[in-house]
Amino acid sequence: MAVSVLTQTRQDKRENAIERLLSATHDDMARVNAMILERADSHVEMVPELAKYLIESGGKRLRPMLTVAAAALFGKGTGSAINFAAAVEFMHNATLLHDDVVDDSDMRRGKPAARMVWGNKASILVGDFLLGQAFMMMVETGDVAALAVLSAASATMAEGEVFQLAKTGDLTTTPDDYAEVIRAKTAVLFQAACEVGAMAGGADEAGRKALSLYGLELGNAFQLVDDVLDYGGQSGTLGKNIGDDLREGKMTLPIILALAEGTEAEKATITNALGKTDASAFDVGQVVTILTRYEALSRTTQKAQTHAQAAVAALGPLPDSEMKTILADVVEFSVGRAY
Repeated sequence: MAVSVLTQTRQDKRENAIERLLSATHDDMARVNAMILERADSHVEMVPELAKYLIESGGKRLRPMLTVAAAALFGKGTGSAINFAAAVEFMHNATLLHDDVVDDSDMRRGKPAARMVWGNKASILVGDFLLGQAFMMMVETGDVAALAVLSAASATMAEGEVFQLAKTGDLTTTPDDYAEVIRAKTAVLFQAACEVGAMAGGADEAGRKALSLYGLELGNAFQLVDDVLDYGGQSGTLGKNIGDDLREGKMTLPIILALAEGTEAEKATITNALGKTDASAFDVGQVVTILTRYEALSRTTQKAQTHAQAAVAALGPLPDSEMKTILADVVEFSVGRAY
């Protein structure tokens, strides 16, 4: 199938944004990665085995890259961004370990989830170990204000996960409920990652607030797109591992929109598949057809675009620079994954 020049150009631009971010943060991220591997070590053999299994499994490490990029944007730091970036990555990976247990997930980043290899108990405990190491790395900087930001984010993330669990399979879940779930469980870590990076870079109050808002809006957009991708992306094309959110009973925005507008028969089709752990590809395909009929996937992507525009706008008052441009283009990459 031929690819239009416009589509290819947009794809190249999105890929180049990540490549440019990787290049711009290369030296600092080498230090971050070294710290991550060092702090994942333990005399208890299972701890580094399990931790490194997840840490080295191919994630982009976008959140810690945003931390060091935010610090570089202001360029007046003392090096604490390295500790904060490593801590952010540990917080993220601890959440993944815990989430896979809560969600009974079998796969993570194209490999068997750690819980499938070491069991649920070990996954939870190693997640706790990573959180402990994250706070140790924060404390070592002596920056109490930044510690407060990351500590608050950690508590809010836990609240978000509990709220999502409470709403699992709840057909009365509203778009506002959903917005609170994704803000708490996903967006606040992006927000904190960017805010403490700005603080480490010597940003003034206005700069700190700008990066905080940028991270929050980027995080919201990122999760909205993830929830679209769970149904095959905006086009609704079925593929590998599609429909996990449906099987887990998660009330994501595409489902909420379709339930609000569908016929009784369509609502029954969705609710019969929602939370059905052994839902077949056919079951998921039926739901995707309904989501497509009511443009639930494209409308969710449009919502992501709104947050993306707010993220870019948050950078507006800052002086122009190559890093500012990269951060703006990273937003487009994040939303562009839905297409």
